[in-house]
Amino acid sequence: MIDVKKLREDFEATANALARRGVERGQLEKARNLDAKRRTMLGETETLKARRNAASKQIGKIAKEGGDIAAAKDEMRKVGDRIAEIDRELVQVESELRETLLMIPNIPAPEIPTGADSSANVVVRKVGEWKDPDFKILDHMAIGEKLGIFDFPRGVKLTGPGFPVILGQGAKLQRALIQYMLDLHCGTQGYTEMLPPFVVNSESMTGTGQLPKFAEDLYHCQIDDFWLIPTAEVPVTNYFRDDILQAKDLPVKLTAYTPCFRREAGSAGKMTRGMLRVHQFDKVEMVNFVHPDSSFEQLETLVGEAEAVLTGLGLHFRVLQLCSGDMGFSAAKCYDLELWAPGEQQWLEVSSCSCFTDYQARRLNCRFRDADGKIRLVHTLNGSGVALPRLMVALLEQHQNADGSVTIPEVLRPYMNGLEKLEPVK
Repeated sequence: MIDVKKLREDFEATANALARRGVERGQLEKARNLDAKRRTMLGETETLKARRNAASKQIGKIAKEGGDIAAAKDEMRKVGDRIAEIDRELVQVESELRETLLMIPNIPAPEIPTGADSSANVVVRKVGEWKDPDFKILDHMAIGEKLGIFDFPRGVKLTGPGFPVILGQGAKLQRALIQYMLDLHCGTQGYTEMLPPFVVNSESMTGTGQLPKFAEDLYHCQIDDFWLIPTAEVPVTNYFRDDILQAKDLPVKLTAYTPCFRREAGSAGKMTRGMLRVHQFDKVEMVNFVHPDSSFEQLETLVGEAEAVLTGLGLHFRVLQLCSGDMGFSAAKCYDLELWAPGEQQWLEVSSCSCFTDYQARRLNCRFRDADGKIRLVHTLNGSGVALPRLMVALLEQHQNADGSVTIPEVLRPYMNGLEKLEPVK
């Protein structure tokens, strides 16, 4: 949630910055006006309470001297009624202000490109090389069928479209990828592993920005008011909700493997084929809690940590800096990592690394005590390290061989009992 002080004290600059994200000025004016109304009401209440306190002392003095206090008491009853009336109105105004602020995205960092959609994203770098082999590369669905590792029809039977079944060596490869990523993050990158709940309450979803904006894209258990997590970012970031960290302990770096659940309301078309866009998938997530002075620097480190996953697997990928109109709702600055999928002939996003500045922390009330003892909001970051479905797609297609086998990257072989290739089913 953005700081309402920015609307109060620097409205034009804030409105201009958020216009880069397509936020209408009227939405910001509504929040500013509600804030002004709230502050006026609080001021009136304070004045009336001070008046009532002074009058109470005066009434006591008059009564002690035997004077008539009936008129004064009647006046104070009216003051009390007005205070109660303002308090009732204030609850409504504060609620409306919060709801309005919750629907305003984060202010984009000044240096990111301006644009309405992905066409304005900027390629920062490409890593690795790709040269088409002298045989036709099968797409992941065809090669997966030959290997016997996917069963899409039975996934539909069990649940519905977007819930694939992964079988045999495919399931083992998926587990190997998860373990490889966790070992990398915890072994050399300084992360602490967490195994969080896979369902959370509404307050947690609101804290990281999924609610109320994206409710239709989420799976909701109405009886308990629980939500299936769309990413481990939600429970891991909420771990420190309403907490005060110590500056000396920052950055705090947590990582978690979880299944993720997304309804992807309205999704259709080519990108829903096979494993390209599914409703349940596995992902390893990295979350950082950092000092505000170093958050954008830490973002570059986070991107490098996600890149290390892909370079270790010998995959060709690129890093994009997202424009103002293509970033996630809560992000101030964001990079995407995209793998080349030669069988699909397209780039596939497998990681999104974002700096949220204090946007999430304000919702979460997540703070730290600085060296001077002052309580401040932390900055939060997160990045996928990485999402499994499209990683599996690119790995199967980039490491495919002419005989229909798939070479297993060396870093994964210890987790695969030394297996070097996935072979077609006889």
